[in-house]
Amino acid sequence: MSSSTNTNFKQYLVSAKPKGVAIPAGLQDLLLAVVNTCSTLSHEVAQGALIGLLGSAGSGNVQGEVQQKLDIIANDQLMDGVKGCKSLAGLASEEMELPVPVQGTGDYLLLFDPLDGSSNIDVNVSIGTIFSILKKQDPNAPLQTSDFLLSGRHQVAAGYVVYGPQTTMALTLGDGVVMFTLNKETGEFLLIKDAVTISPATKEFAINMSNMRHWADPVRRYVEECLAGTTGVRDKDFNMRWIASMVADVHRVLSRGGVFMYPWDKRDPKKAGKLRLMYEANPMSFLVEQAGGASINGTQTIMDLEPTGLHERVSVMLGSKEEIDRLRQYHS
Repeated sequence: MSSSTNTNFKQYLVSAKPKGVAIPAGLQDLLLAVVNTCSTLSHEVAQGALIGLLGSAGSGNVQGEVQQKLDIIANDQLMDGVKGCKSLAGLASEEMELPVPVQGTGDYLLLFDPLDGSSNIDVNVSIGTIFSILKKQDPNAPLQTSDFLLSGRHQVAAGYVVYGPQTTMALTLGDGVVMFTLNKETGEFLLIKDAVTISPATKEFAINMSNMRHWADPVRRYVEECLAGTTGVRDKDFNMRWIASMVADVHRVLSRGGVFMYPWDKRDPKKAGKLRLMYEANPMSFLVEQAGGASINGTQTIMDLEPTGLHERVSVMLGSKEEIDRLRQYHS
């Protein structure tokens, strides 16, 4: 894994040739707009209570979840930050029921979770922005919700920005994963890692253990075997981690391997899972696959799922390939 601290994000976009092809100018413009907005958001997240941004907004999003003040601010800033992109045809957000057409002439579609893990805002735990970019299948037709309902295989780019001790971005354009860290003095994201890879083997998993009694049998079996360590069939000891912020948990997996699980549970059996396919599972699965890992809902590869709704939920298990293969085997 080579690294550099001299190449900024704009320079990277100009010089990079994923799969041997230069990044289209329209996609460069859109990515720059997203990332520049995240740079601004990073500053506001860091200010927090000093500028009155902590606490609940007293409203709910389309899923009925309590919105934090920063949820709304992040959503509005991302919309404002990208709406001037001529390459953008429309956008969709986890915080809004319907997609929004943009007066561009292009054919890119942006989906985003403006502030993942927002329940952690008030306790100063890492949160982040997740984004996914698709191509509109018919650029000349009026924007419809169905334009966004494409499997994860249709993504042309995906990434996240995690606001933690450092502000770090992971990005894939379909030819590996690269990471950048924000230089807060200059406001530039600088390349720190290219060819990010997830080790196929691991001794670390992340899951909310308080839900264990609600899990399906394959997930219980997997976790119980991990907990048994060297005294059980796995013959190795595991560590457990859980940040309750998907963007932070996945960043750890990309940085040092491991498995992240947010599975279906029987408390609400009609729901396929908790996380959103379009705003969270697809972009994170794209990143993990491009880093050599795997991502499933239990029985199916997440990137192959055909979405039926803009806010569809899904069970997610992703990370080191050997462990995901084992989970798939247990589910089958």
